[in-house]
Amino acid sequence: MRADMDDRELAIEIFRAGIEAVKPDRLIRNCIRLESPWLQIGGTKFNIAELKRIFVIGAGKASGLMAQATEQALGNHITCGVVAVKYGHGCACSKVEILEAGHPYPDEAGAEATRRIVQLCEGAGEGDLVVCLWSGGGSALLADYPEDCTLEEWIEFSKALVNSGATINEINCVRKHLSGVKGGQLARAAHPAHVVSLALSDVIGDPLDVIASGPTVADSSTFGQAAETLRKYDLERRAPKGVLKRIAAGMRGEIPETPKAVDPALARTVNR
Repeated sequence: MRADMDDRELAIEIFRAGIEAVKPDRLIRNCIRLESPWLQIGGTKFNIAELKRIFVIGAGKASGLMAQATEQALGNHITCGVVAVKYGHGCACSKVEILEAGHPYPDEAGAEATRRIVQLCEGAGEGDLVVCLWSGGGSALLADYPEDCTLEEWIEFSKALVNSGATINEINCVRKHLSGVKGGQLARAAHPAHVVSLALSDVIGDPLDVIASGPTVADSSTFGQAAETLRKYDLERRAPKGVLKRIAAGMRGEIPETPKAVDPALARTVNR
């Protein structure tokens, strides 16, 4: 800091320093360290020689830059990966495929990207590591939807939900229970592989279960709470039949609840 700076210049310098400190690539470089034979991601350490494959997945407006920095850190140790980003937010990666899709509302490109991410997770085995990269916008970009809905119905309902006046926690509660990947369900799909998620928060308080709707985080919400949110914000009359059918089936126990903290499918998952 220069001694002759005025208050405006000082404020601008502080602002720029704050932005620099939270750039996605910088944060990833601080979190991922490879010093053979050890790979450290956050506070979790792996012997790189004991890992069969390393997959990288993710979704969010910043997750492309996060994937690029992850590639720079891990290089050829990455087997492959799929990351969904907002249109115009792609970046160059060699091992990880960056797929652009709709935000803030889902589209077919997001649905296809989500299918690809799920397939990769379901193919992971006990000796594999799945590195997950989440950031703001991940909820919309992970664009799966109830099987009895059309994409057009889902897009219109998503718009109604986002603009209903519901809080982000209430919106994501509904999203989790209309999805097969949100609310810890992606970790369930990847089990028994090791899963490490790095989440760049855009939510006050940094609740891991809310960022990108917590694809690898235990979820305390229920189908009943999702139904209550639909009633509270008069969304039932605007919801397609497929949405109401899934919520009702979940409340009857015909669809498994999102994984809770004691779920064994989350035993090998770490969220940072």
